[in-house]
Amino acid sequence: MKNNHTLIIGGGIVGATLALKLAQAEMPVTLIDARPKRSEADWQKVLGKRDARVYALSLASINLLKDVGAWQKIAASERKADYTQMQVWQLNGMGELLFGDSEDNNDDSDQNAEPKMLGSMVEPAVIEYALWQRLSASDVSQYLTVIDGHKVINMDWLGSAQGYRVMLDDGTVINARLLVGADGRGSFVRKQAGIELDVLDYNQTAICCAIQTDKPHRATARQAMLPTGTLALLPLADITDEDKANPEHWQSIVWTLPRNQALALLEETPRYIADKLAAASNYELGAIREIESIASFPLAAQQAKSYVADNLVLIGDAAHGVHPLAGQGLNLGMLDVKALSEQLTHDYARSGNKLWGTNQTLRSYERLRRPHNSLMMHSFSALNWLFAGSLAQLRPIQQIRNEGMYRVSKIKPLMRLFAKQASGV
Repeated sequence: MKNNHTLIIGGGIVGATLALKLAQAEMPVTLIDARPKRSEADWQKVLGKRDARVYALSLASINLLKDVGAWQKIAASERKADYTQMQVWQLNGMGELLFGDSEDNNDDSDQNAEPKMLGSMVEPAVIEYALWQRLSASDVSQYLTVIDGHKVINMDWLGSAQGYRVMLDDGTVINARLLVGADGRGSFVRKQAGIELDVLDYNQTAICCAIQTDKPHRATARQAMLPTGTLALLPLADITDEDKANPEHWQSIVWTLPRNQALALLEETPRYIADKLAAASNYELGAIREIESIASFPLAAQQAKSYVADNLVLIGDAAHGVHPLAGQGLNLGMLDVKALSEQLTHDYARSGNKLWGTNQTLRSYERLRRPHNSLMMHSFSALNWLFAGSLAQLRPIQQIRNEGMYRVSKIKPLMRLFAKQASGV
């Protein structure tokens, strides 16, 4: 078992989930998280505040979190907002797409059927806390070692038979047959392995915040396709007694704008931003009562030219990053976890419990995931181009776009297929 040791660098959601999957399969694994370890009191302080950011977890990601025992804790915390519909529209066109159970029920004899969940909106810290609880659980502790608060400062490849020797900032040395880079967009592992990136800068900035609206969201994830970029209104969980007495009024906002326009808007007062935001949404949910936690981040898509090298593999944002317009970034990373864990354990069993993380195994993972992630990245880029920017506002492009959305909305099997693709199952 010692020769099958795996070292995961990056203790975020993707890295922690993979560590749990391997430990559950009784594979020795060490997880390095550069962030300092939080106490229970620290976690409760973080969770006591509403986070403007939210992950739109697909059913596939939820199922994976169930597998590692984290989703059960998220559900018990009630810090999630399930959604049963997705609405996509453009303000200056006739096109609108509505995915979900209410659209299906128009043809359904059972009008009283319970709406089917398409996914769930969950704040990052809520997911991380559930995974943190699981990382120290007795059923995985025999196979899982977690090192918090230390960075990797050097990694040397010792040959395919031995793998990597990694040094931490406190002088600790760890040998690993397989090294997994789960350390985000600026991945140290990827850079040290000499793996290059393909990068597409959108020259856009996303403004994110939490808002309380006049009208309830009614378990619907909304996305307006505007000439300046996409505007997403995503349900947030109700966390206070006051919220729960008047539920479904808090939303997480991701508002994509040309970079200069976004930076100028961020100089204004919160009230001014809230009013501009309500107007941009055409008051879809009425006026905005409150706005919290305004932040921003630049938008770019990227993809590693290779996901693997000898004894090394990249997952999640270390391997790829996409435009947030469809909210699929984390979901793609979770699909990486599922594919890699299954490929590793399958090939290990097939070799008679001898071979772990071989080049053949890693290449199989890459063949499964890289084409799919490339397709998603380019599809989201194409959608962004189709709706935002100067060319997108030309009348012929508008007509094609409007007609396309209208026709797609009338093809029920195609709408169900899109919804299934979004769910990841």
